[in-house]
Amino acid sequence: MKQIKILAIVGSLRKESYNRQLALAAKEILKDWADFTLLEYQDIPLMNQDIEFPAPEAVKRVREEVKSADGIWFFTPEYNHFFPGVLKNLIDWLSRPISGQEPQVLNGKPAAISGISPGMSGTCVAQDHLVTLISFLNMDVMNAPRLTIPNAMQQLDSDGRLALKESYPYLEMQANAFLSFLQKRVNDPLE
Repeated sequence: MKQIKILAIVGSLRKESYNRQLALAAKEILKDWADFTLLEYQDIPLMNQDIEFPAPEAVKRVREEVKSADGIWFFTPEYNHFFPGVLKNLIDWLSRPISGQEPQVLNGKPAAISGISPGMSGTCVAQDHLVTLISFLNMDVMNAPRLTIPNAMQQLDSDGRLALKESYPYLEMQANAFLSFLQKRVNDPLE
C-alpha cells in the first residue's frame, strides 16, 4: 500500500502561528503513517486575472503540490468570524482552471479542517465558511470529526508554545479519521 500524502494549508502566514503549531502537531502524530507537508505560499500574489495566464511561478508551484497530494488538511484561524484573506486568495488561485484543457486542482480532492483561536469560538464560524467555499469547489470534505480549539492561551507551555494539553486526544482522533478517510479514497477511488 502506498504512503498517503497529506498537504497541510495553514491559514496564517505568521511563522509561529498557533495554527501552524497545530499542523506541526498533526504531522508528528502521522509521521509514521503519512507523508505530511506544510504548504509554503507567502509568495503567492493577489489574484488578478491580468496575470492569470500564464500563471506566476509561485502559483504553478502550489498547484503542483496540491495536485500531487492525496488530501488537503486546512488549519485556519478565525479573523472577524471568517477565515483569513491570505487563505481565500490562495483558494481563489487554486480554484481557477490551469488552462483550457486542465481544470482546477481542488476538484474532488479530500479535505479536513481544524483550527485554534484565542477566542471562545475555536474557529467554528470560520470553518463553516470554509466548508461552504470548498464544497462549492467540489472538494470531498470530511465533516466529522472537525476540530475547533478555543482558548488557545490556556494550552500554551511556559515558553508560550502550543502544548495541546486537553485537545491532543481530539487532534489524534481527527488525524486517524482523516488517514482512514484518505486510505479509503486512495484504495477504492470509485466508492
